[in-house]
Amino acid sequence: MSSATNKQQMGLADVIAGASGICTVGKTGKGLSYRGYAIEELAAHCCFEEVAFLLIHKKLPNQQELTAYREKLKSQRSLPQTLKNILETLPATAHPMDVLRTACSLLGCLEPEINFSQQTEVADRLLACIPSILLYWHRYHKDGQRINTNTNDDSIASHFLRLLNNTTPKTLHLKTLNASLILYAEHEFNASTFAARVTASTLSDFYSAITSAIGTLRGPLHGGANEAAMALIQGFRSSKDVAPGLTITLANKEKIMGFGHRVYSTSDPRSAIIKHWAKQLIHNPETKCIFEISETIEAFMWKEKNLFPNLDFYSASAYHFMNIPVSLYTPLFVCSRIAGWAAHIIEQRDNNTLIRPTAKYTGPKQQNIIPIMQRNVQRNVQRK
Repeated sequence: MSSATNKQQMGLADVIAGASGICTVGKTGKGLSYRGYAIEELAAHCCFEEVAFLLIHKKLPNQQELTAYREKLKSQRSLPQTLKNILETLPATAHPMDVLRTACSLLGCLEPEINFSQQTEVADRLLACIPSILLYWHRYHKDGQRINTNTNDDSIASHFLRLLNNTTPKTLHLKTLNASLILYAEHEFNASTFAARVTASTLSDFYSAITSAIGTLRGPLHGGANEAAMALIQGFRSSKDVAPGLTITLANKEKIMGFGHRVYSTSDPRSAIIKHWAKQLIHNPETKCIFEISETIEAFMWKEKNLFPNLDFYSASAYHFMNIPVSLYTPLFVCSRIAGWAAHIIEQRDNNTLIRPTAKYTGPKQQNIIPIMQRNVQRNVQRK
């Protein structure tokens, strides 16, 4: 077996680890789709709540079902006082992903899943309250305010932006964030989703599976690329600085986040959609400059490395233009991907088999035990 093949197997690249009817990623003629609906169509014609309903409840809702679903989610935005107390106790310096991981685990103690018949209820509850958890902690430590998370906003995008800024969100910001939530909602057997399915396959509870996913998404090779992309973009004063700067970066063999994808070979279908929305948000010389730098980076990476931007790259600019703090970029990913994780946990449970792969052993050959007294003698001899 070739070393290339060994390397692919070590990372499970191109290894089919299970069957799923939720999402296609990078399939010829199918691109990215959720339960058969193309991502371009969903982003153009649906709200995030429709897409979440599709993923969790396995069909697109009609108007009556959508209205009822939005009302249900609105009714579940409040947080238990015990959880709020813990959020206030957690340090302001904590990583926001650690806050979400801890809060999800705690909620599993306060509102446990008694049996699997409650799984869609738990999924909807987490979808509704994760933004509340994140922004209650953020606003308490940033502004010293104990905010009321029971907003009357119809959408999760509006709920998030209102809690973040304490103002009525702009229409363009709502449309952009809605599109972003749809684009981040699901992506087949990515690392965090697979982690959730592994946990679910042990017949563990829903909260444990989601906590596993959050912990996995925390890693910079999975969920932190949009934050790293913003740091990259802000490292240049103008588009003229891009080529010489990235040339040095590439010469130093440093990884440039936000480009390429393990599954897609020629383009990420989500990138063009979020780039369109980021462009709509340009409103002053500073945002125009950032967008020009982003496009220059995109062109340079394609020319020099034949790498295309993935969803994270222009999401960084879009979030920046909406005044979303960089530290909340990956947690915002969680607010969306809850829907996809939930769908996979439910699917795993529907036809469960314990996920337990094997490993290629690379350790020492079988050895004989030398009694400890003899080992001591050997060491003494070696020292002399």
